[in-house]
Amino acid sequence: MRTGSPLLAAGRRAGRALAALIGLSACDLAPDYTPPQYVLPADYKGSGPFTVAQPRDNLPAGPWWEGFGDPLLNQLEQQLAAENPDLAVFAEEYIQARDLAAEARSQLFPQIGVSGSVTENKQSRNRLFRNPKSTVPLVEPSAVIQATATWEPDFWSSIRNSTKAQKRQAQASAAALAAAKLSLQAELAGDYISLRGLDSQDAVYRAAISYYEKAVDITKQRLQGRIASALDVARSQTQLAQTQALESGILASRALLEHAIAVIVGTNPSSFSIPVADQTHLTAPAVPVGLPSQLLERRPDVAAAERQMAAANAGIGVSRAAFYPNITISALAGFQDTGFNLASLPNSLWTVGASAVMPLFEGGLRRAELQRSWSAYAQTRDSYRATVLRAFQEVEDGLASTRHLQDQMQQQAAAVAQADQAQKLTLQLYVGGLTNYLDVVVAQETALTARIVEVQVQVSRLQASVTLISAVGGGWSATDLPGEDQVLPFGPLDYPKNLDQPHPDVGPDVIPAAVKQP
Repeated sequence: MRTGSPLLAAGRRAGRALAALIGLSACDLAPDYTPPQYVLPADYKGSGPFTVAQPRDNLPAGPWWEGFGDPLLNQLEQQLAAENPDLAVFAEEYIQARDLAAEARSQLFPQIGVSGSVTENKQSRNRLFRNPKSTVPLVEPSAVIQATATWEPDFWSSIRNSTKAQKRQAQASAAALAAAKLSLQAELAGDYISLRGLDSQDAVYRAAISYYEKAVDITKQRLQGRIASALDVARSQTQLAQTQALESGILASRALLEHAIAVIVGTNPSSFSIPVADQTHLTAPAVPVGLPSQLLERRPDVAAAERQMAAANAGIGVSRAAFYPNITISALAGFQDTGFNLASLPNSLWTVGASAVMPLFEGGLRRAELQRSWSAYAQTRDSYRATVLRAFQEVEDGLASTRHLQDQMQQQAAAVAQADQAQKLTLQLYVGGLTNYLDVVVAQETALTARIVEVQVQVSRLQASVTLISAVGGGWSATDLPGEDQVLPFGPLDYPKNLDQPHPDVGPDVIPAAVKQP
């Protein structure tokens, strides 16, 4: 029993030392992180016709643009997701952010390496302190093979906080990717709606040109019959030419929009075209905006700002850890021989040791880094607050626009009906000789303007729906954001088999799985 007591005592001491190491390793110097809590309203101020403010009544996940009922728009949106180069840039940034998180995590594990060397060495015969009568050979080979291992116990959680920060930055990058995708989808939908609006305006101008050509013929016939003056003919021809010029401007604007859409979907504008449609079949979908308390979970830009704030919080822990000793444990073992008889015990060598570095004076470097990390956290907190306020503003703008544009559409439709009636009656009075042609021109201009405004209001109404959908997140949810551990592209023991190709878990195919935004 006495012979076992020293072993038991040594075991207790080793156990206490291990417990102390574990306790030190659990020391996290980062502040407790809690996202800011805002007092949110119970409902939105706006009450547009598409607001359904019921709990859990959110915009359904999936291709939101299908609600507009245009097959070509659906095709273009799918092409955007596959071919847009700007979206691919954000995807690669997300992949790189994941790799940075894996790089930071690698410092938690021992760094193990193997080295070997074979050298032929010759000393100078007249080197310092050499006995001229020495029989030690001047030329001697050396063969060495050794393994090294270093490990930094993360006593102050510096490495873990660095890893947390990079993981959260990767999450922010994933949210930024989703936000960029939603923004591009909304931009494409808006451009497509504008293009179809120009098609409708062109149809209005072509109908007006046909009507004005008949008016020119009427004035010419009346001039030949000496019941009208040449001034009437000039006025009618002026009206016709001005309308033709306006139509040419519409065609030019349409060409520019077509080029912009081509770039968004990743196609050369020279080989891209969209067929003209005289009438648009786009319909404004219902947009349930849900409750204000749900908005922060449905906006990818808000999620990105919150993850950046969480990453900055972990950065404070890294700066705090710099005030404490940095301890590293290292080991080296191998064999050395003048020949190739390495694997023998007399040729073995080993070294085990530990080092500790404690900066004593650096001219305020660590304090400046700590203050900067606190300021960086405050900056991300203010950015998060600004993002939240902007999100609510965009939703309120969308609600107000959809409500007022709906009323404007009804009012403008009534104005078009009255203007068409006035135009028809004025031309009949002119043919009957009961009014002059100036009244006809005024009635024609009023009717044309009313029809163009009607088309523009319809386009604005559809674009307001796109804006509102984008403002409420386009069906995205914070549950689609990958977790902190999910952003890591591979495990610590996962080595690539083919260095000529990217790892299958970090290629572009991983993006739809990691970011489920449609």
